[in-house]
Amino acid sequence: MSDSTTVRLTQQVKAGGCASKLAPGSLAAVLSRLPKQSDPNLLVGFDTSDDAGIYRIAPDLALVQTVDFFTPLVDDPFTFGQIAATNALSDVYAMGGRPVTALSIVCFPPDGDLDILEQIMRGGLSKMDEAGCVVVGGHSVRDAEIKFGYAVTGLIHPDRVFTNTGAVAGDTLILTKPIGTGVITTALKRGIAQPNWVENAIRSMTTLNRAASEIITASRGVHAMTDVTGFGLMGHGRELAFGSGVRIEIEADSVPRIEGALDAIHLGAIPAGLLANRDFAECVSADAAGSQIPDDLRMLLYDPQTAGGLLISVAPEKADTLLGALRGASLNAAMIGSVLAAYIAGQGAPAILLR
Repeated sequence: MSDSTTVRLTQQVKAGGCASKLAPGSLAAVLSRLPKQSDPNLLVGFDTSDDAGIYRIAPDLALVQTVDFFTPLVDDPFTFGQIAATNALSDVYAMGGRPVTALSIVCFPPDGDLDILEQIMRGGLSKMDEAGCVVVGGHSVRDAEIKFGYAVTGLIHPDRVFTNTGAVAGDTLILTKPIGTGVITTALKRGIAQPNWVENAIRSMTTLNRAASEIITASRGVHAMTDVTGFGLMGHGRELAFGSGVRIEIEADSVPRIEGALDAIHLGAIPAGLLANRDFAECVSADAAGSQIPDDLRMLLYDPQTAGGLLISVAPEKADTLLGALRGASLNAAMIGSVLAAYIAGQGAPAILLR
């Protein structure tokens, strides 16, 4: 790598990673006004805010399609490319699919150092190779801020799709990765992060959800799944609850967190995306009677994640077996709550209960 790669990429952008995405409330307001498309082969569209679209092309085969790109959230170009690829692939894994091809998306300054761009793309390719996904092309535009990611296409059987709309009352909720990437990378951008915090966050963000997805798809009793990314645990939990017509309970202290995440909050490293997520989801949440949730932990639940873990809703009698299999694959998975009774909007009961 050339000396030019010592440039701090995080200083070249206003917000990094999934924290750079539109606020979920703003996006939902626009999507809700768009006309619905009618096609019997469209199995999953954008109307349920799921992770990817599913389109059936044969009785026993469907396409999984997604696109994801964002600004740098770490300083090393190669690592940024790895994270961007891991994040884009995650949407296919969250549906239970197998990624097969990808198209790269590049936004780069016209006078930017091309060695940096090469390292970004090399990093992305390394993760695509690990996933067995072939990059077949892409598109680039000139942009003052660097942005990078992929449109990924996967394959899945139409009868074996996991969505965020199938959670059942009584289910156990399992999360496969710790949270905290948003606040830690914000601390990095501000120059106040400890090296071990960043190292742990990068390790999480460059771990593919492939192993977790393969274990989950081979398991019994899984009713719903989504990945936890830009909208944070509470935002994606809100979508799971609304989409499934249920209420969920999250045990805040059981949610795994990356070392240094709470310290970053104490230092004031609060990404704007966290505040937007809180506006989006806090209005449909409430604390369980007698709960005493520390303010820093409560805030972390809204932290926008980049290349986050999978949130799984599984039958309670299958939860221990699934958790054991995930941990056996060296994943930092944990049971974080449960699915309660049906949620009926407008009747006062919150969609998310925090304990």
